[in-house]
Amino acid sequence: DLGIDRFIHMSALQASKSAPSQYLRSKAAGESAVSEFNKKLNVTIFRPSIIFGRHDSFFNLFANLIKFLPVIMLAKPDAKFQPIWVEDVSSCFVNALENPDTYSKTYELGGPQVFTFRELIQKVMSILGVSRPIIGLSDKLSYLQGFAMEFLPVKLMSRDNVRSMRVDSVTGQMLAPELGVSPMPLDAVVPEYLTNATPRGAYDAFRSAAGRAINAKR
Repeated sequence: DLGIDRFIHMSALQASKSAPSQYLRSKAAGESAVSEFNKKLNVTIFRPSIIFGRHDSFFNLFANLIKFLPVIMLAKPDAKFQPIWVEDVSSCFVNALENPDTYSKTYELGGPQVFTFRELIQKVMSILGVSRPIIGLSDKLSYLQGFAMEFLPVKLMSRDNVRSMRVDSVTGQMLAPELGVSPMPLDAVVPEYLTNATPRGAYDAFRSAAGRAINAKR
């Protein structure tokens, strides 16, 4: 007995023993494992959709790809996501930690908007101020792309990722009031860090800082 009486577990939306991907099935297995100790640990489980933030591996990854690829070959373009800001997820964790109303509960976490994969890529392009043709791949070609990308030094996509996208990463639930969080819209956060990652954004940031410095001297 280590004297631990609280456990908060991070899972994923659509985690299920019968899910199409190993990733989602492993998340379900994790939920089952921690639930066995619920009475001792007062377990709370969170199931988020994709999480975005300044150093995320989703929007930053696709922003870099869009800069260098003339055409975007997109697997499962109609797959749906409900992105949630990392700060909102962390707030849910903190607010739940000492709140007995959250004990023995599972919460689905999603932002205020639902997007298709294609719409998210289009949004990144709009933020970067670039335009690229998007070719949506069929299910078979999506799977083939995932297989091919498994051989790259950096795995951008895998067959298991494609399987995960067979089920939409969305929730019909609003964030529970006991979590005390009003989720931030994607458009209020992502443009700031993606724009600053571009040469133009860096220049704009420098120009803005220089302007503030000049005004401060007046």
